[in-house]
Amino acid sequence: MADGARIDDPVADTLRKLALVFADFEQRLEATPLIRKLTRGRFEIEDYHAFLINLRQQVKEGALWMSRAASNIGEGHLELRSTLMRHAVTEHRDFRLLEADFVASGGELSVIRSAKKNVGSEALSAWMFHEASRPDPFGLLGAMFVIEGLGSIKAAPWGRQVKERLALPDEAVRFLLYHGENDAEHMAEFEEMLRMVLPDEAVAERIVMTAKVTARLYALQIEEIGV
Repeated sequence: MADGARIDDPVADTLRKLALVFADFEQRLEATPLIRKLTRGRFEIEDYHAFLINLRQQVKEGALWMSRAASNIGEGHLELRSTLMRHAVTEHRDFRLLEADFVASGGELSVIRSAKKNVGSEALSAWMFHEASRPDPFGLLGAMFVIEGLGSIKAAPWGRQVKERLALPDEAVRFLLYHGENDAEHMAEFEEMLRMVLPDEAVAERIVMTAKVTARLYALQIEEIGV
């Protein structure tokens, strides 16, 4: 820890707890059949298409739950409301990248647009909208840590592995490569958002708990792909 840093900094403490949640999340993901196929060189185009189909459902709704969360933030935290609204605007068309990747890798647009959520996707969606509908839903910062962290740490390596394994062009893995570059910037904003709502012990606990639930349901979503 740097000289002069506060040992009892509630933001640093929350970040440490979130990092532990994310480490457990990574282990869960690595144990799913889909990611094991990818890391062990047994990943096929059907696996990639299934991944894109299921990810589209979550990404399409991401801007929607962020918008709902922003609408439920009170006047005492207008800056956080504005930040969430900016994120929603920035990401509300990202699911189109997934559609384009699906088509560029040989899929039919009608297939990805008409696909239903799997069990994990249904559970994750219900959880995110439930949390977003709470008054001052600050706990969703924990969910954002998990989702944005996944993008910044895993998206680019996964994208490169998919491209190499399936011999795909760049335009077929744009979503993963794009988020690998841009989600790191989003994570840099995360500490600032935490400081908008901390110190508050109850809020900090809710943020960590929400991260844990989101990580479990996200892992279930990936685990259910292809089942």
